[in-house]
Formats: sequence, C-alpha cells, structure tokens
Amino acid sequence: MADVWGTVKGFGVTFVTMFKKVNTEEYPEVKRGRDFPIEPRFHGRHQLNRHPDGLEKCIGCELCAWACPADAIFVEGAQNTEEERFSPGERYGRVYQINYLRCIFCGLCIEACPTRALTMTNEYELADDDRGRLIFTKDQLLAPLREGMLAPPHPMAAGATDTDYYQGKVTRYDASQALAVSAQRDASSGVAEAPSAPSAKSAQGTKGEA
Repeated sequence: MADVWGTVKGFGVTFVTMFKKVNTEEYPEVKRGRDFPIEPRFHGRHQLNRHPDGLEKCIGCELCAWACPADAIFVEGAQNTEEERFSPGERYGRVYQINYLRCIFCGLCIEACPTRALTMTNEYELADDDRGRLIFTKDQLLAPLREGMLAPPHPMAAGATDTDYYQGKVTRYDASQALAVSAQRDASSGVAEAPSAPSAKSAQGTKGEA
C-alpha cells in the first residue's frame, strides 16, 4: 500500500507541474547582463589584474595552479630585472594559461591567490568549436589598461616598495615611469609615443593615497 501511495504522490507532482509556467530563457536572443542581471558572485571567465600604474599583480607564485582540483592552470614564473619589470617585487608570471576544457569554475584559485591578482568576471560565453582556442593565455586573461596606467615593463613608482603597492598607496603612474617607458620605446625604434607625464600635483599624489 505504501508503494502505491508513493506512486500516486509522484504522479501528483508531475500533474501539478504540467500547469506551471515554463521558465525558458530565449538564449542567445535574451542574455544575462544585457537583458537581465547576473548574480554578483557569478563565477565566469578569469581575469589577471593590474596595479593602478599598470604593473601586474601576479607574482608567479603558482599557488593558483597548486590549488586547482582540475589541473586547469599552468603558471611559469620568472625574475623581474631593473631593465624589464612586470610586477612589484622579485617575480612575475611569465607564462599563464587556463584550460577551460578542464576548469570547473570552483573559485579555489581565487582563494589561493595572495595578491588578489586573479579574479573571476561575469563573462560566461566560452563555447567554441576549436579546442585550442579554449586554452586562454596571459595576453587574453590580462585586464585592459585604464587611465593612469602604463603597459609594462617599467620600473616601480619612485620611492615605492612592493608593500606600498599591496597597501594601495600607488594610485597611477608617475613622471619617472613615463620617462622610462619613453626611453624604452625610443631604444626599440620608437614606434609609439609614451603617454604624457602626469601633472606635478598628480605625481605628488602617486604615493600615500589609500
């Protein structure tokens, strides 16, 4: 009798569901983010972040790769030099790859990152018909340059230490960094002009602002 009652209850759930509105999303005509919001903590494509002057936050420690349960991340660190500096401190991520054929978007790599270099965006459209294009490289993962940033390599802000960067005291590039980038570009045939140096007032405010 109990088995019969269980079967009746199961059919009852099915019968009631038949009269409920179907929640169908008309993708790709209707997309999240464009037509209705994405959840604030949605786990989408990764992004490698920069400091406000353009230097990279990634220090090539490889903790994200060690934390990944799907073995989807490959990092190869290298030493910064005074001639070629990509991040504050001693090391930077020379090679950075994420294999989205393996990634399960768990976010453990984000928790492992000591410098908040790796975060996850709301971008979710990653489907492709070529497996090779689903292995994202550092160039694809790096955050775009914004106002006040210079593309590395370039030195750290004048008088600043790596601790100043991590504490948010460097808020944009300064005159010495702009001159160094200009000199590097002149040495390599000067195909483009460096951004103009910030005003004296903004240069003074490079260090010390939270």
